Amino acid sequence: MYRALYAYAWDLLDEGLDAALPAIRGTAVNTITLATSYHAGKFLRPHGRSGKVHFPKDGTVYFRPEMGRYGRIRPLVNPLVDEFDALAELARVAPDLDRVAWTVCLHNTALGEAHPDVVTRNAFGDPYWYSLSPAHPDARAYVVALCGDLGARYEISGLVLETPGWLPYDHGFHHEFAMVPLDRFHKTLLALDFSDAAVAAARGAGIDAAGLRRRVRDRLERFLGSDVALPEARADEWLLADLLGDPELAAFLRWRCEVVAGLIREVRAALPPHVRLAVIPTVNRPTAACWLEGSDLAMLAQAADALEVPTYEADAGGVLLDALDVRRRAGEGADLRFILRPSFPDLGNGTGLEAAVRHLKAVGPSGLAFYNYGHLRRASLDRIAGALALLEDPS
Repeated sequence: MYRALYAYAWDLLDEGLDAALPAIRGTAVNTITLATSYHAGKFLRPHGRSGKVHFPKDGTVYFRPEMGRYGRIRPLVNPLVDEFDALAELARVAPDLDRVAWTVCLHNTALGEAHPDVVTRNAFGDPYWYSLSPAHPDARAYVVALCGDLGARYEISGLVLETPGWLPYDHGFHHEFAMVPLDRFHKTLLALDFSDAAVAAARGAGIDAAGLRRRVRDRLERFLGSDVALPEARADEWLLADLLGDPELAAFLRWRCEVVAGLIREVRAALPPHVRLAVIPTVNRPTAACWLEGSDLAMLAQAADALEVPTYEADAGGVLLDALDVRRRAGEGADLRFILRPSFPDLGNGTGLEAAVRHLKAVGPSGLAFYNYGHLRRASLDRIAGALALLEDPS
């Protein structure tokens, strides 16, 4: 059974594997799910040695790529790799632990700024630099090459893909700010990709995306030029009404799911058979909102080997509701793994972890993962072994 702890190379290097590995083994996991491609951030490290706040370099990879595999878009290698090739080093000193490459795919500001024609653009044509469009052939080729490179060059048991689709409008970009009260309906409209690549690809699928873009732009113009605030309950009704009343919008959203599932099938075909492919379907809460990113759980479960679903909830009851809904949407035969955070801000600061695991057992998971070694206090890490024992208890 997959029992994993997410980790960053910079944390393992900072602490040293002599110190980090005993702590990781003490959690009873059998896998390190390591960030091999990642975005910018500002991360508090409770047990960091060289410092407690870390700013990772944006849009870089943490392995040694074979550049001949890539086309126009090529990975940016983090300078840390010169000192510490984490996947290779873990294979050498910790062969008892499986290694899974956690790969952020299309959320990449550095590559977006270098390739402006490849990024997502809203109905006004504004670029979202942090979000490469999965409708663009060059972005797709980059993701496929990145994953194939990892699968061929390193001794890994699997990949976990994050952000293989579109990002929502809110995604924590630097100093993200608005003095307009944005609601779910208008955020959804702002998140839609009407880049040239997306419009052309949708047209090829029989969808008038250019006409839809004009309607979406007009709706947003009216809202931005008004002086109204839409309560979320009413915003949900407006969104539902538009999905029913505008067949082109519904078809466009469904097409986006086919685009993302198709990309996952391409990645699966590029990997060696023994490397299992899992997909994190969403950065939204709850998971049911994943359609905005182009994620259809059933389609993704068929395209990949497994879904690895964040259940980041305030309490165990929320975890149960999310997991039951994921099982219903993905299908009874889908291979499901779940990610938990055994600490603040989830599960009563981690005290509800065991209750959450008991609930997850009801949906038949093939494994659990915990996020994230460098972020967690030692006390939070100590909870993981007990939770994993519950998962494997047949009672």
